[in-house]
Amino acid sequence: MLNFAIIGCGRIAPFHKEGIRETEGAVLKAVCDLNETKTTNFTVENVSVYNNYRDVLADPEIDVVNICTEHHLHSEIAIAAMEAGKHIIVEKPIALSMEEANRMLEAEKRTGVKATVVFQNRYNKPIELTRRALEDGRFGELSYGAASVRWYRGQDYYNQDLWRGKKYMKDGFLMNQSIHTIDLLLWMMGPVKKVIGQVKTSNLNIEMENIGVAILEFESGAIGMIEGVGASYPDDLEGRLSLVGQHGTVIVGGSATNRLEAWRFEKEYQDEQKYMMELDRKHNENAPTVYGYGHEKVIEDMVCAIKMNRSPKVRLEDGKNALQLILAIYESSENNGVPVWL
Repeated sequence: MLNFAIIGCGRIAPFHKEGIRETEGAVLKAVCDLNETKTTNFTVENVSVYNNYRDVLADPEIDVVNICTEHHLHSEIAIAAMEAGKHIIVEKPIALSMEEANRMLEAEKRTGVKATVVFQNRYNKPIELTRRALEDGRFGELSYGAASVRWYRGQDYYNQDLWRGKKYMKDGFLMNQSIHTIDLLLWMMGPVKKVIGQVKTSNLNIEMENIGVAILEFESGAIGMIEGVGASYPDDLEGRLSLVGQHGTVIVGGSATNRLEAWRFEKEYQDEQKYMMELDRKHNENAPTVYGYGHEKVIEDMVCAIKMNRSPKVRLEDGKNALQLILAIYESSENNGVPVWL
């Protein structure tokens, strides 16, 4: 049995708690938050409560630390946890600068622990099917890829916590919400060579963007687009990934890239598309929120990675790649759309 600790008991922590509860071979042993009232919902029998994360790291019973704090603490806690010999599951973004991200990767290599970032949408069934088609060569050469997130985050959302929407946290819609679909785009399309970006704050009193767009050139020669819109009043509309290849096109939509919308690999694609969509509906659960059910899959993968002594399916480097691209979009926008080369 692997003992887990959750550091940071805010908005996302209950999904980690439930994922641990649902995972065979995992048990929640400790929670930690500076605000004692936030730990109330986590205080059950045999769960220790801490107010200082270093006390969690000093607990010899803890095997895995789930880092769910405010963004600016992710890298600090992650590095300290790895140096204490703890495996880590860190929420996105893994850090707020490339320097911090590189220090995290160095600590992972130096300590030999298992480390992963929470990109739970990779475990969505239609995304897994799309990735399998890509690895099987069904697309041929990819020529275009697009990531689009059209959700709604109003002023009430940003007023929940003092750090939301703040520049020192880089808490814009691209970094906090769109990053999941951006990760999927990078996972499918590969590294980006050049980016032109533009961001805007519309009808909100925040320091960061709630609308961001970018044009991409991938190292493969393909081109792409990113659209992150947090102003889709009155509620979340869609999270969409579109892939266009030499021999096929796939679109995954739904509220959070969780619904197969197009599957076209043959000239007479109708029968296969119908079959794939029925398969998707059969295996797809209607998640109550855009967070989906993927946190359990992230935790299951960590348990398997430790027991089988393999790397987690999602690497810290994947978190670094998504961070690098979003920072490049911000840099391009700050310089009036001047291209940034990665």
